[in-house]
Amino acid sequence: MYIDRLPAFSDNYIFLLYNEEKKVAAVVDPADPTPVLKRLEELDAALVAIFNTHHHSDHVGGNRTLLRRFPEAQVYGGAEDRGRIPGQQFFLEDGDQVGLCDRKAQVFFVPGHTRAHIAYYFPPSQDEPGDLFCGDTLFAGGCGRLFEGTPAQMLDSLSKLRDLPEETRVWCAHEYTLKNLQFALTVDSKNPELQDRFQQVQKAREQNQATVPSWIGIEKQTNPFLRWDQAALVTAVQGRDSVQTLARLRGMKDQF
Repeated sequence: MYIDRLPAFSDNYIFLLYNEEKKVAAVVDPADPTPVLKRLEELDAALVAIFNTHHHSDHVGGNRTLLRRFPEAQVYGGAEDRGRIPGQQFFLEDGDQVGLCDRKAQVFFVPGHTRAHIAYYFPPSQDEPGDLFCGDTLFAGGCGRLFEGTPAQMLDSLSKLRDLPEETRVWCAHEYTLKNLQFALTVDSKNPELQDRFQQVQKAREQNQATVPSWIGIEKQTNPFLRWDQAALVTAVQGRDSVQTLARLRGMKDQF
């Protein structure tokens, strides 16, 4: 399964999953149909599935146009998003599986950013690493705002993702990495891995290079929202417990 990262709008990423042998593709969170249709034409591929992580318009905005072009494509989303995702036909629960040809993904229920958010995790195969499509739950260097969920829900969701193998690629849906790391340095300034990563990301963005995908291993070392139980962060935000630490981190980031 080949993964193509398609930029959209000012900072969105759409992900096209392509099986070359069968000339079929799936798309994750098609914010804008235009780059998807262009790439499908270049590949001479048929769209067979749309995998939505949540209902926000910058993740589902392309659904209707894509379905007009590929009416047999199947639309997947979380069960709790019923009525909020255009064209949704499959209502997924935690532990369900979806797939593209020979690659199967496990569905994680990861509320917090929204009440219905899900993620798709393709475990590693013989010649491919694991791949996580996490929408707006986990970002490179950050996590999503709490629009419909609670800090406790987000902590539980991020815990699931933090437990994945460190080699797992993290395909998050926005290019927020530089600002996320700028914030991270305000609460974890003595972290040498974070300092190094910030310098690397800064150089990459100066050259207009993407910072996605990331990896679970580097996120565990540098992302404050996966380090809620590290003493330096707990002290920095004066958290009483893990939930309060995460809540205070998110509140500080909202004001950053």
